[in-house]
Amino acid sequence: MVPTFEKFLYPFLLSLKDGDLTINQMREKITAFFNLSEEDLQVRTKSGRVTQVNDRIGWARQYFRRALLIDIPKNGTYCLTERGKEFLKKHPYSITIDDLMEIPEYAAYNVSHKPFSGSSNSDEEEALTPDRQLDQVYKMYQKNIAAELLDKVLTLISPKIFEQLVVDLLVAMGYGDKDSARVTQYSKDGGIDGIIYEDKLGLDKIYLQAKQWKNPVGSKEVQQFSGALAGKKALKGVFITTSTFTSGAVKFVETVSNQKIILIDGERLSLLMFQYNIGVQPDNVYITKRIDNEYFGE
Repeated sequence: MVPTFEKFLYPFLLSLKDGDLTINQMREKITAFFNLSEEDLQVRTKSGRVTQVNDRIGWARQYFRRALLIDIPKNGTYCLTERGKEFLKKHPYSITIDDLMEIPEYAAYNVSHKPFSGSSNSDEEEALTPDRQLDQVYKMYQKNIAAELLDKVLTLISPKIFEQLVVDLLVAMGYGDKDSARVTQYSKDGGIDGIIYEDKLGLDKIYLQAKQWKNPVGSKEVQQFSGALAGKKALKGVFITTSTFTSGAVKFVETVSNQKIILIDGERLSLLMFQYNIGVQPDNVYITKRIDNEYFGE
């Protein structure tokens, strides 16, 4: 029998104590730790899409990433951060979600988790109503998938494919269509990575800039993009990055009067990818329902 998800936390972090591991090596370590049989390894989640072991390893990775206890320095390889090493020293025998909640970054992320408390008041009772729990858990799930999406965008695709991803996203959001959107020539793009024609005659265009960066994008890069737009006599631009924008970059956009430039950072990018099904596909669908009081004459 495959242990519960929370029991995967300790062996996952412990396995990284002696060095970096690939996902396959992590799976082998977890299998040995729990002495899982071949039959255990084949048990799937309710959706049937993945095995329980792979699913729980994936969620453990996301939880530890949000807590800044592990990092993924290169594709498919996990390592402990300095914070992770200290955390493991403080929790040498077991790790629970309550333990992770002591980390501010993780607590801010997992807003749906409520540690056990013997107290009872109206605020806690309201927070624990099923509809609010469902809403909070879904938001946490969305953040998890979005964070994993951003990791994959940073580690698995080339800058050229990232440019195509940006174009695909804008089209999915309703700007133009596949026939009216394109990535520019890579070596001679003049600071423009993509163009979307919003009408059939090309009278209205949106110009795109895509930066697959880890470091923040500053005002210099945004000003250069603005200059590229001016060179095209363009009024609309979207600057998308996998990282963040500096306050200077944001202030510059706010001061530009003759152009409309939208800045999309990595967090917003990943959430938009989730919302518009770029790099993801629907899994289980749950429909919430309410009582039809009119049916009962109320």
